[in-house]
Amino acid sequence: MMQFLFEILGEFLLQIAVEALVELGLHSLAEPLRRPPNPWLAALGYALFGAILGALSLLLLPEHLTPAGLARTAHLLLTPVAVGACMVLLGAWRAKRGELLWRIDRFAYGYLFALGFALVRHGFAH
Repeated sequence: MMQFLFEILGEFLLQIAVEALVELGLHSLAEPLRRPPNPWLAALGYALFGAILGALSLLLLPEHLTPAGLARTAHLLLTPVAVGACMVLLGAWRAKRGELLWRIDRFAYGYLFALGFALVRHGFAH
């Protein structure tokens, strides 16, 4: 049971770490890219960006940390929700500090990024 919890936590932390690195990169590019994009295109972009980084993560960690079956399906459904919630918290923290917020600091965009990431890992990890 402890191994199962460790595997679920490992997949969650992997997605949070990658998304935090992406957000850091996006925030560093804020000034030259100030015009807001179309929200529907931004949603698609975040989902695709998550899928691309999910594919790249397979190069570093080809084994899925969650066992196949119901646990992996539950992970696919629940982890993007948890990651989206974490992005909301991070966005609130940034807003309190007066920092520029990106769309990924909102639940829907954080969720779509994590869902793209998780779908690729779910489908292609061993």
